[in-house]
Amino acid sequence: MTAAVFVPADPPRTGSVLFLGPGDAVRTRSVGEALPELLDAGDAAAPSVRFWAAVARAALGLVARGLLLPGVSPAGWDAWRVGPLDAADAGTLRGLAAAMPAAARSAPRRGDLLPAAAPLVRAFADAVADTLPRGGDGPFAAAAPVAVPGWREWAAEVAAGVDAGVRVSLRLDGDPRARLRVVVQVHALDDPTRVADLADVWSGAATGFGPGARVDALRAVRRAARFWAPLEQLLTRPVPDEAELVDADLADLLDTGTAALAAAGIPVHHPRELTTPESRLVAGGTGPARLGEEAFRLDWEVALGGTALTAAERDELARSHRPLVRLRGGWVVVDAATRRRARERADAHVPAVAALGAVLTGEIDVDGTRVAVRGTGWLADLRARLTAPPEPERAPDGLTATLRDYQLRGAAWLHRMTSLGLGACLADDMGLGKTVTLVALHLRRVPLGAGPTLVVCPASLVGNWEREIARFAPGVTVARYHGPDRTLGAADVVVTTYATMRLDAAALAAHRWGLVVADEAQHVKNAGSGTARALRTIGSHARVALTGTPVENDLDELWAILDWATPGLLGTRAGFRRRWADPIADGDAAAAARFARLIGPFLLRRRKSDPGIVPELPPRTETDHPVALTPEQAGLYQAVVTETMARIASADGMARRGLVLGMLTALKQVCNHPAQYAREPDPVLAGRSGKLELLDELLDTILAEGGAVLVFTQYVAMARLLDRHLTARGVGHALLHGGTPMARRDALVAAFQRGETPVFLLSLRAAGTGLNLTRADHVVHLDRWWNPAVEDQATDRAYRIGQTRPVQVHRLVAEGTLEERIADLLNSKRALADAVLSGGEAALSELTDAELADLVGLR
Repeated sequence: MTAAVFVPADPPRTGSVLFLGPGDAVRTRSVGEALPELLDAGDAAAPSVRFWAAVARAALGLVARGLLLPGVSPAGWDAWRVGPLDAADAGTLRGLAAAMPAAARSAPRRGDLLPAAAPLVRAFADAVADTLPRGGDGPFAAAAPVAVPGWREWAAEVAAGVDAGVRVSLRLDGDPRARLRVVVQVHALDDPTRVADLADVWSGAATGFGPGARVDALRAVRRAARFWAPLEQLLTRPVPDEAELVDADLADLLDTGTAALAAAGIPVHHPRELTTPESRLVAGGTGPARLGEEAFRLDWEVALGGTALTAAERDELARSHRPLVRLRGGWVVVDAATRRRARERADAHVPAVAALGAVLTGEIDVDGTRVAVRGTGWLADLRARLTAPPEPERAPDGLTATLRDYQLRGAAWLHRMTSLGLGACLADDMGLGKTVTLVALHLRRVPLGAGPTLVVCPASLVGNWEREIARFAPGVTVARYHGPDRTLGAADVVVTTYATMRLDAAALAAHRWGLVVADEAQHVKNAGSGTARALRTIGSHARVALTGTPVENDLDELWAILDWATPGLLGTRAGFRRRWADPIADGDAAAAARFARLIGPFLLRRRKSDPGIVPELPPRTETDHPVALTPEQAGLYQAVVTETMARIASADGMARRGLVLGMLTALKQVCNHPAQYAREPDPVLAGRSGKLELLDELLDTILAEGGAVLVFTQYVAMARLLDRHLTARGVGHALLHGGTPMARRDALVAAFQRGETPVFLLSLRAAGTGLNLTRADHVVHLDRWWNPAVEDQATDRAYRIGQTRPVQVHRLVAEGTLEERIADLLNSKRALADAVLSGGEAALSELTDAELADLVGLR
């Protein structure tokens, strides 16, 4: 083709594109038919073809952004057009018009005069807009023209203020001592810097506004009156340029009118001499020595420029009946809420811990609305103390350990919190010495007559607490409250298990405790569990939670821990989800920052990787070992996927979730060993599992080098299979799981630490926390847990204070399976260990069938 020419028509979609060929050949195409041909034109096409292709791309971009307005064509047909156009969009079309080659607007046999370029470009863009939305029946949907002459005024109203070439705003003018007037300002859409009063546009004194600006502005004022009724008086004036406002109108404008107009794209500009006071709540007072259950009064404070009004100024605001009051040499806007808050003194009484939380975050919820809060007096001083970094104190008398600087700081922080009657959560990484830090805290409280300490911990850690106290504080008497003949004596420290505490909660609650410590506090992360409810019944002067993973799955777990340690700080569980958990899960960075300010003083989190924490720890190397499935494993894996996915496709609700969770468990068992999946009573183990073969290779190498290794699996059944296999191979090992008696656990740990057992098989749940196994320099994760923090805790049995050798972590991952995809997810999630973590298998049960098939499919 030699050229392309656009011929506009009414309505726009009936326009046509003429493709001119050699000689007199002419092909006529509708705009819809011409678009693909234009968009496919290459650099070798004629200049006019390339030009209309550029216009087509620009028009499609406008339509793709939703810039479409309904209208009525001059002949009365339904028609879409592009709009509203901002200055940049209008500039793009003007630039295209300026670059239009003559051949692009030279239709054959049309004479010597060429049509104007700019209207032709806009007509083509409107033709594209009028073509694409079609596909139904009736006006603005049917492809054929539909006569709608009676809709012309409606179309004009729709476009008023958004694509009329101008928009309007309102300006308050005049002397507040008399009456203010509202003045209409006109803004040119193609040049935002061009602004004039409507009176000047109407008279023609304002330059740069086209002949249609008066009509466009009148329509925009009529539209504005729909959002704020007092503007209707402008429509009765010969020139709708300004009107005086009575006090009632001004009050309505300041109360609700400004917001309604702004939402409609019509801003209201106040004079510079008008100021708006800010209202906030004030919490303070002289305060008690400790933060107890007493209520704090929150008072309204009204301020100008950050400075609170005096009592006389508040009275002036409260007594005022006009929407404007003269204060401090200026005019102050007074709405109904400000007048009410100036009149009120005591607004509410809240528990002291809630008042502290409001001061920490700088806000509080009042009837579902966040209101600013300023702390004064004792609460302001308390906030400053809590947010200041703890200064290390000297080690207390009676402590035989040499504490590191960060441990001294931790002990000082805990003493500061507990002496104020506040609870705390020490969430240091495993292996950083939380136990000795708590021993130091107990000794620091002894001279104060604080009373005995109760330690509640998992059964596997009772012996560890006894040994650590005897080692670091030999002058402290410690008693184990566990077993059939347990009694509560007069020991300084009593150590019990979560299971025993749940059974004997009433007896423990009747005892006077100075401090209650919940070790591995993630055991009570479910606030509705019997264990968590029982723990809440045991009173004490102070509470401390110890955990390396304050959040394993979601923020509800952190709520449960902190609500036990400092009740009321985070509000009710439902309120916590609404105010904090849900917004943070949705990515609200501002809510996350406020939440960090709230919990920061109550939660101390240190990691091994933090500068200056444990520089003497040796390096740790982590390696993912891809393992190929054996033919037997691959066949079993595919059979489980095929059979279960077919059942999942016809299930829903709880039944579907149960099938998904069962399939995930079955697939992980197949990846471990077919005998585990099949529950074989007398299995043949060798030669059937890629993981078992690689484990043998790793153990042979590690043991040949004189190393020691921890092997973790989440399945006790798999641990028993490994026990059987290593016994057959003659490899020295031990097995610890949830059913191992406490005395036997202590003996196994001691034997491993003495070097008597080179291989320690451990179930992840029973041995993933609390144990000190620094004899190991290798850690093997046979199967992956859903949360990297849980795996890290298990690794920290070896990688902790006291470890002198580099630690190598081996993770075995079945290639091409669910495990490989989960490993990718865990690697990405590791960076979010202190944020909202995935819900694990429960979250995967919510995947669609297609997503689930992609996750579990064998590749």
